[in-house]
Amino acid sequence: MTYNNEPQADFGFEDVPWRDKARRVRGVFDSVAERYDLMNDLMSGGAHRLWKRFALSLTGLRPGQQALDVAGGSGDLAVGLAEQVGPQGHVLLTDINAAMLARGRDRLINAGLLRQVTCVQADAEKLPFAAESFECVTIGFGLRNVTDKAQALAAMQRVLKPGGRLLVLEFSRPVPTLAPLYDLYSFRVLPLLGRLVAGDADSYRYLAESIRRHPDQDTLLRMMQDAGLADCRYHNLMGGIVALHYGVRY
Repeated sequence: MTYNNEPQADFGFEDVPWRDKARRVRGVFDSVAERYDLMNDLMSGGAHRLWKRFALSLTGLRPGQQALDVAGGSGDLAVGLAEQVGPQGHVLLTDINAAMLARGRDRLINAGLLRQVTCVQADAEKLPFAAESFECVTIGFGLRNVTDKAQALAAMQRVLKPGGRLLVLEFSRPVPTLAPLYDLYSFRVLPLLGRLVAGDADSYRYLAESIRRHPDQDTLLRMMQDAGLADCRYHNLMGGIVALHYGVRY
């Protein structure tokens, strides 16, 4: 679809000019950054911590290695990666949003890990790192906000070392029996929580809509294969409400 001959991108249920999506997503996260972690706990009942722990269990990282967390927001995956690579290793935490990256830096300071983690404001589609730099790349709940998901996957594949792993943790498609209840929660409860806790119902309405526009499990699996990753597979969590996709660069 085009508008005035310009390609369109999804912004929730709305189609917007391709070049405009990143700005609008940035506005969402500028608005929610201060209450982001609290809202994650409330929205998931704390389950997001278990999902991230599961992702970290599949990194394959060893002390002294290098890891990259893309669109890492408030830094909880980066903390786990830093603990895995230890003081002799290094982690790069990136996010396109300065407000979210500041939250991540605060978390790393509180955890005493800032010396082994570098925070870099960067676009997931244009990662400013050399090819074959990292043993593991993670992206948690960030891919659906990227304008060109295929380009972002290719960028993450490029910076992986041979044998390195890409882990994509993201909301996905629940099994049919959960769908009606999940829709009710997403479109009624989430915006209400957003209004009461973060003073922003619209951003959490966008969250629910963006999940529906994100590729389903099998489509994302094919996109990872198209990006040059091998051994691709996924694990459904909570009946497919969340999925962890896994691929290896050879």
